Amino acid sequence: MSMHFSVLRKPIIHGEKTLAQVTTDVARPLETRPTILWWVAFLTSFSVLVIGVAAVTYQIMTGIGTWGLNKTVGWAFDITNFVFWVGIGHAGTLISAILFLFRQRWRTSINRSAEAMTIFAVMCAGIFPLIHLGRPWLFFWIAPYPNMRGPLWVNFRSPLLWDFFAISTYFTISLVFWYIGLMPDMATLRDRAKSKIKKAVYAFMSFGWDGSTRTWQRYETVYLLLAALATPLVLSVHSIVSMDFATSVIPGWHSTIFPPYFVAGAVFSGFAMVLTLMIIARKVLNYEEYITIDHIEKMCKIVLVTGGIVALSYLIEIFMAWYSVNEYERFVFLNRALGPYAWAFWTMITCNVLIPQLLWFKKIRRSLVIVFIISIFVNIGMWFERFVIIVTSLHRDFLPSSWVMYKPTIIEIATLAGSFGLFFTCFLLFVRFIPFIAIGEVKGVLNYGKNK
Repeated sequence: MSMHFSVLRKPIIHGEKTLAQVTTDVARPLETRPTILWWVAFLTSFSVLVIGVAAVTYQIMTGIGTWGLNKTVGWAFDITNFVFWVGIGHAGTLISAILFLFRQRWRTSINRSAEAMTIFAVMCAGIFPLIHLGRPWLFFWIAPYPNMRGPLWVNFRSPLLWDFFAISTYFTISLVFWYIGLMPDMATLRDRAKSKIKKAVYAFMSFGWDGSTRTWQRYETVYLLLAALATPLVLSVHSIVSMDFATSVIPGWHSTIFPPYFVAGAVFSGFAMVLTLMIIARKVLNYEEYITIDHIEKMCKIVLVTGGIVALSYLIEIFMAWYSVNEYERFVFLNRALGPYAWAFWTMITCNVLIPQLLWFKKIRRSLVIVFIISIFVNIGMWFERFVIIVTSLHRDFLPSSWVMYKPTIIEIATLAGSFGLFFTCFLLFVRFIPFIAIGEVKGVLNYGKNK
């Protein structure tokens, strides 16, 4: 009996793929030699990573005096980059866990890469608090383990300590969730491998997966439980990160809107990064039939919604500063908009509020070039948002006599560049050795939108 498309539903996967074709298409980049383009991208990102490693090594040996911090601005690039990377990691958990619980089938083509992006982004985020400790080799003091140091304990009331617990939990759950989802595909690659070494590696990573009904039932149960466990982390992790600021008394930070505002901003920037990577990957890896224009459009809608929440949060912040009749709060926002860092504030507004409004138009949402450019601007804007929140609230405090300007040093810039080098190096290695698309999950939605 012939198959035809339903008039009510569009197929998620294009090209009338068979089960065997899905396996072959997804496994092809892993079974062939890397292209020249991959080598150029990998060597470039690895070179930037080496520069970052050199900068971090130098600042650890010398001290954080190599940064541009001063008596007034005690936080700057380090915390800006930390919050930025934690935000990037939110889209992976949202796509994997929340959309899975809501049975959004379109997630199957992008969840694997988004989960990997989460893990790599959290790795990049973890670098900055460790460096900021000043003595990063003593980071284990943060952990509440029985020690021989007598009454020397960390301050459990400090939100900086909450960050450690939140980020470590988030990374662990995300890694386990990602790896559990990999097991069926590792078994597929094990069965296809021709090299004894590859077969042994994939066999070890698949944990003896045999594809039986019993195995699949237990796998789906564990996957569902992990999805339910990971879902609260989307809200909790960035809420806790926002407490670093909201529990202070510094004007511009002491705000109850920060937790939901930071969560929306994290999803906003995370999906922008997913769009950036997916648009490139679908073209380079020839996955246009798996990551379709419909996938891009759906992600654009999420960016538009979360971008609207972020824009509303900006307005609420300004309104509350005016409504509070607090001269210090009012001054902070006037200083942001009209002070010496006004260029950063208006860059943030342009990238996060104005440019995403283009996504209201369907033609733009379905234009890959324009969506790619918008996603780049969103990530630039979200980095500047964190910079504006941190630096402009600190550089002019209560005493005009202590007002100073902050300027990043070459070490800080190299460290930021190195974090991007780490992120893209890990992502390129992931593309080379791990299936970019979840083979088992995509096969489960092949018949969606079709009638027999």
